Amino acid sequence: MNENVQGRELASRRTFLKSSAAVVAAGAATATLPLAAAVYAAGSDVLRIGLIGCGGRGTGAAGQALHADKNVKLVAMADAFADRLQKSLTTIQADPELASKIDVPEERRFVGFNAYKELLACGVDVVLLCTPPHFRPAHLKAAVDAGKHVFAEKPVAVDAPGVHSVLATCAEAERKNLSVVSGLCLRFHHGFQESIKRIHDGALGEIVGLQSNDLRGPIWMFPRQKTWSDMEWQMRNWYYFTWLCGDFNVEQHVHNLDMIAWIMKGEYPVRASGIGGRQVRTGPEYGNIYDHHCVTYEYASGVKCFSACRQQPGCAHDISNYVLGSQGTAVLSEKRIAISGPSGWRYQGPKDDIFQTEHNELFASIRSGKPINNGEYMAKSTLMAILGRMATYTGQVITWDQAFNSKEDLTPSKYEWGPLPTPPVAVPGVTRFT
Repeated sequence: MNENVQGRELASRRTFLKSSAAVVAAGAATATLPLAAAVYAAGSDVLRIGLIGCGGRGTGAAGQALHADKNVKLVAMADAFADRLQKSLTTIQADPELASKIDVPEERRFVGFNAYKELLACGVDVVLLCTPPHFRPAHLKAAVDAGKHVFAEKPVAVDAPGVHSVLATCAEAERKNLSVVSGLCLRFHHGFQESIKRIHDGALGEIVGLQSNDLRGPIWMFPRQKTWSDMEWQMRNWYYFTWLCGDFNVEQHVHNLDMIAWIMKGEYPVRASGIGGRQVRTGPEYGNIYDHHCVTYEYASGVKCFSACRQQPGCAHDISNYVLGSQGTAVLSEKRIAISGPSGWRYQGPKDDIFQTEHNELFASIRSGKPINNGEYMAKSTLMAILGRMATYTGQVITWDQAFNSKEDLTPSKYEWGPLPTPPVAVPGVTRFT
């Protein structure tokens, strides 16, 4: 690449990083509002929880939130669909340890596209945002505007305008002394924390290369019912529509990409290129997402991360990150966490339930009056995943700055139960970057 062009790209990226950091710093500097949770510091007052998004992940998050603190109650639930809300409530109520912590009468069961607004107005203190990712920026902004502490599932957006919104909202949350804890749960894994600390302390020497894999089998799909409108079909099968989930590289692989960002001490790539497509999930029932992506992320130093994700049956599984250093290598996976080389080491400590730990830390931060704000990395790691999707969809080299400044907005023209054409499947070399 021409050195002058490369220099301009790097300067532009540094300007972005400095400006985003300044936004957060400015928010902290102007923190004048009282801590909303100060009255809960002694742990004797009930924290009222509201769940927005009652699918499988939302149901799990509600249970973990209720286990995280001895004096909490689930008091409100919201979802687009009444049947999903009821199924979630029944599942949570079936846990005998939680029965006394559930108080969700009919009047606090909210259904529809505006259900989140009704929930936020009913007196909750903490909200769990577990809807399809498309809705995260709007729901997060509404929650912080209402003065609520937040657990926000990953990813936090499906396009660049959503990322901008989340960055601004999290700066406001910091100003208001509100906790925003991310569902990027790998950061709460004790073994990963210890291994990455060792990497940061020089156990591998200089990092010269990275590999990030999320190779797995297929997931659920709900056959379309005759009574479902286009919108209902897409909402019930949200994973298969880019506007709702961001595609697999964003919705799921963001976990491993965020770990790469963590390993790289918060540095993000300057550009990405890649390939992807639909080999197995080719029918219309699978919406418009791909079933595989292979992306090369390049950093300012020239270090590259080779990233691959796949959802296809009958294939080998590998959900791992690999780090190549000048003095050793590391593997970080659920099955093995180890460093090879002069500083050889293997994690043999206790295993923690990372989904539970993230909620434990959220509620502890509220009780202590020391809010946690994961806003910057959850937004930027989401953008890293979106950058990869842009590269695979277009077949072009896309820079970080292009991705951050993209005007592509995947929001539908309106939210209503009616017609909604399925967006076309992206074709590399034909689909344009916007």
